[in-house]
Amino acid sequence: MAEIREKSGPLALLLGFGLFIAFEVVTYYVLRYLTAGLGERDQFQTERNTIVSNWVKTMAFFVMHLALVIGAVLVLSNRLPRRYRGQLMGWFYLSLLMSFVLLIPLFS
Repeated sequence: MAEIREKSGPLALLLGFGLFIAFEVVTYYVLRYLTAGLGERDQFQTERNTIVSNWVKTMAFFVMHLALVIGAVLVLSNRLPRRYRGQLMGWFYLSLLMSFVLLIPLFS
């Protein structure tokens, strides 16, 4: 017998989008504060190599962002009702893409 799954409605998607934006904004500012001492703003310094320090800042940002996102997915997958769990992986994949997008304001 086929199992009938109840899908979440448009209001739940809108709420999920709002919470996703709030999570990404808070995560960005926390990680920007934590990685503030790493990297160089001025990329064109003739006497110093800025590639290595900026690479360290980039990788620290990626690893911490990934840890926060995976932690959030693990917590939410246990706390959310079953009908809203279908949204979770979509927001997870979007958050992984956002980690690349967030590098632009991080280094500007």
